[in-house]
Amino acid sequence: MARPDKAAAVAELTDKFRSSNAAVLTEYRGLTVAQLKTLRRSLGENAQYAVVKNTLTKIAANEAGITLDDQLFAGPTAVAFVTGDPVESAKGLRDFAKDNPNLVIKGGVLDGKALSADEIKKLADLESREVLLSKLAGAFKGKQSQAASVFQALPSKLVRTVDALRAKQDEQGGAE
Repeated sequence: MARPDKAAAVAELTDKFRSSNAAVLTEYRGLTVAQLKTLRRSLGENAQYAVVKNTLTKIAANEAGITLDDQLFAGPTAVAFVTGDPVESAKGLRDFAKDNPNLVIKGGVLDGKALSADEIKKLADLESREVLLSKLAGAFKGKQSQAASVFQALPSKLVRTVDALRAKQDEQGGAE
């Protein structure tokens, strides 16, 4: 590749690193074109899977302010740039790797923090953002209902306590 082509490729990769929530580096050795096409579909709408040159990717990551271990750039490398929910794409990669052992997840980046392959697999085990938010909302709603019940019970308990005190005073007053 000529120098201007390399500079353009680095600029494009740098832009992808900066605009992505996450990037997952994989080794794709032994996968067919049809398998790569299937992999791209399994990542979801908000992910882009690209075969990259290691040296250019390393330079682009550094220019984007991302520090990645040099071991991630050994062998043929492809990067999944994720602009949406990283959990969905991590699940897609994990599931595809289970069916196709030639795909190896090397590591990646999430919001500027380097991740190991194991951390990416743990990310894939999480539920999607929407599911987690709905669970959180349900928990808040449950706590609010409990608080409302407590607050509604307080006045009636107060009235019953005052009535009991009056009755006790009346008994003591009548007994004297």
